[in-house]
Amino acid sequence: MDVRKDAAVADDRTRRARHRMQEPPEPDEELMRALYREHAGPLLAYVLRLVAGDRQRAEDVVQETLIRAWKNAGQLNRATGSVRPWLVTVARRIVIDGHRSRKARPQEVDPSPLEVIPAEDEIDKALWLMTLSDALDDLTPAHREVLVETYFKGRTVNEAAQTLGIPSGTVRSRVFYALRAMKLALEERGVRA
Repeated sequence: MDVRKDAAVADDRTRRARHRMQEPPEPDEELMRALYREHAGPLLAYVLRLVAGDRQRAEDVVQETLIRAWKNAGQLNRATGSVRPWLVTVARRIVIDGHRSRKARPQEVDPSPLEVIPAEDEIDKALWLMTLSDALDDLTPAHREVLVETYFKGRTVNEAAQTLGIPSGTVRSRVFYALRAMKLALEERGVRA
């Protein structure tokens, strides 16, 4: 008889332990459907005004609000009166939290437009300048002077003539022969002008 009594006590303890380990009962599905039917439309209209008409964002906020209502169904059942003020407060707080989180981190930038912009190759530019400088060194000092004054410093023929202290006709003549000599010097270096 003692064995039966011990077995009964053990069964009772096992049953109580299982009962304690069971999860709390699920919120009433019908209650959640009723909340959605009664409050989703007006809540969506309210949230649309808060998010400046962004429907997708408003729907996300309403969904999150109803999920929080589902998680707090026990409190909602005990509440007296309408649930809508609670839902509106939760929705407003979700919108505010979303706004604050977007302000707290820098705005993300799409890198795809940067891929379209051609980047100037600095190596090509450096090689071109080295070739040009080398070709200029092949010219006579008089020809190099007029090209530097007219092409690189951007002076007119008359301004270059005044700077160099020579007649403007001489500047024109030297520019003509300097450009011919420069073209030949660049062709020798593999540059087609």
